[in-house]
Amino acid sequence: MTIATTTDTTPHVWVGCLACYNEGGLVGDWHDAIDADEVTTADVHGRASLHDEVWCFDLENIPVRREMSPSEAAEWGRVFDEVDEHQREALYAWVASGDYVAEGTGDLPSTSDFQERYASLWDSFEDYARQLADDIGLLNDVPDEIATYFDWQSWVRDLAFDYTTEASAMAGAYVFRSL
Repeated sequence: MTIATTTDTTPHVWVGCLACYNEGGLVGDWHDAIDADEVTTADVHGRASLHDEVWCFDLENIPVRREMSPSEAAEWGRVFDEVDEHQREALYAWVASGDYVAEGTGDLPSTSDFQERYASLWDSFEDYARQLADDIGLLNDVPDEIATYFDWQSWVRDLAFDYTTEASAMAGAYVFRSL
């Protein structure tokens, strides 16, 4: 198993004034996504403003590539806040894989399904498979003379159909069970 160093995994959004944007100006600032629904036009302008709507134009540590409303950004922030910080990159990878379980009818991932499926960060899927074989005693009752003929490549290849893997930015692969 690989131990990864952690980086800042806090979801952030660039919240800007929608009226200023539509007029060709960029007025806004970065905020933690979890607080995005509390940002007002007065916050982004630094003073009271006649403009009445803010929008999230850029995202960081949120696994979708589009603009969104501040309330949706706050929902993403709350989802990532539900998992331990050391698992946030894995949750991001799970969503990025496209093989994740969404909560309700939107794009937000189900953190309980993530916890159930996440099998950790490994140097490779083959390393995971070999550890799993040891854990379940796959060849415990097989004599060594016969076990040497076991086709590991085929077994690992077939096992991979029951899993999703996503490359880690550091090294290795996140492994998720496909239940």
